[in-house]
Amino acid sequence: MPDAASPFHAGEIKAQRRAGKPDVPTWASGFIRPFMPDQHRAFFEQLPFLVLAGADADGWPWATLLDGPDGFVQSPDPGTLTVSAAPDDQDPLADAFAAGTDIGMLGIELETRRRNRMNGYLRRRGAGLVIEVSQSFGNCPQYIHERTWQRVPAGTTMRATRTKTLNDAQIARIRAADTMFVSTGHHDGTRNASNGHDASHRGGAPGFVQVVDAAHLRIPDYAGNNFFNTIGNLMENPRIGLVFVDFDTGGLLHLTGRASIDWTPIRGDDPNALRMINVAVEAVLERPAALSLRWHTDKSADLDLIVTDKIAESADITSFHLAAPDGRPLPRFEPGQHLPVLLDIPGQSDVTRRSYSLSGAPGADHYRLSIKREGLGLASRHLHDTVQVGDSVRARSPSGNFVMPRSTCPLVLVSAGVGLTPMVAALHALATDGSDRPVWFVHGARNRAQHALASEVNTLVRNRPNLTRRILYSQPGPTDIRGTDFDGTGRITTDTLMDLNAGSDAHYMLCGPAPFLSDLRTGLEAAGVPDAHIHFETFGPTG
Repeated sequence: MPDAASPFHAGEIKAQRRAGKPDVPTWASGFIRPFMPDQHRAFFEQLPFLVLAGADADGWPWATLLDGPDGFVQSPDPGTLTVSAAPDDQDPLADAFAAGTDIGMLGIELETRRRNRMNGYLRRRGAGLVIEVSQSFGNCPQYIHERTWQRVPAGTTMRATRTKTLNDAQIARIRAADTMFVSTGHHDGTRNASNGHDASHRGGAPGFVQVVDAAHLRIPDYAGNNFFNTIGNLMENPRIGLVFVDFDTGGLLHLTGRASIDWTPIRGDDPNALRMINVAVEAVLERPAALSLRWHTDKSADLDLIVTDKIAESADITSFHLAAPDGRPLPRFEPGQHLPVLLDIPGQSDVTRRSYSLSGAPGADHYRLSIKREGLGLASRHLHDTVQVGDSVRARSPSGNFVMPRSTCPLVLVSAGVGLTPMVAALHALATDGSDRPVWFVHGARNRAQHALASEVNTLVRNRPNLTRRILYSQPGPTDIRGTDFDGTGRITTDTLMDLNAGSDAHYMLCGPAPFLSDLRTGLEAAGVPDAHIHFETFGPTG
């Protein structure tokens, strides 16, 4: 059973263990905080809408969207958000929000595929809302479909309709949807931060939500951050709320019902689903044109690229060089950003979307992606095993906010495994900017066979006196040479970084597996490094 300080309740821990991830509570506290980091506060403040999750007076959960004018969300301090808007009377959570309630909140930016989650307590203040934070954490960009938004003039409020089952038009909308949002909740009567509601995003190929009949849905549960907030809530409280957005009209289709978890999907289910959520619908609420926002997908922004080279960098990492077929310049990227790719994989009903960090030099005539082959990774296996030089790959423009801080302060680039890819791009930029800024490149690998881009990093560091490397091997091979291939043994720890003596104004960029990041982030904070000086990007074996 969890203690009061745990970020997880019993249902979440039960789900983690059932999924074979029993170690999550030992490292996840480094990501789930009782306050919002400055990056999250700034992110929420520029959003045009929020996704909210709560329950009505009868305890049924609902998910909804709340939009507002520019700047309608503000964060006066790390523990508070103020919202200069409130749901209209037809919103299924209008009464709950008026009275004050536990709230789950998701901030999501579809055009950049960024999202952050926050849970807390909501109360009314005048014509707006105040949310007091209990938990705050980021999410990965997987399964988010890029869309750009625009505002439209507010029209006449259209009457909402409420039914017990779905009609044919609503079924068609769900079968065409590639995005939805989920509301679940748990409360054990204590004041633990793990209590309350969660708002989460679910995305996939159009039709990923299966409509069994007018009162039953099946929702795939794909690989994620392994926190199991939604599944864990459902294991304690099977009630669930869903909302589907009509991106063309601003309409919202809300559902509430009861859920059960199918831990062993059958062959006919989504082949990428690890579990299925079965939903028995209890109520349906349709609100036409509920939002003043409209979204569209700009397919003209796709980049048609060709693979110009394919290079094995280590035992399991291969680099793909991508260029424009006509030689035109590519959109420039900042070190640390990723490239969203769209892959047509045989046997898949829709495009497979993944994002991979750019590992090459900014300003080069091609992009470079250095990708680890994951044994169960659909996309990485396709790229490694099938894609060859001369093949075409579609992509979107580079994006992401994991970029170097714009200062001359000392910088420590820290990575493990394939997490070195954005750090190598940063090292390229730092090696050519002419600055004397002190920079440390700290990387952990198992041994030389698993150490990608080693020679390239050594050359960059050797040619600039302000660049220093520190390479640790956890299991050096018999032919690995200390001082040439690596500098020490073991794993990177906070002590490793503190021993660099980078100074009190140093910034740390971290990239690697979630436990690695959690340990370092927690350790750096304990050592007195300000939260604003710790920047991180996680990855997982979802390939």
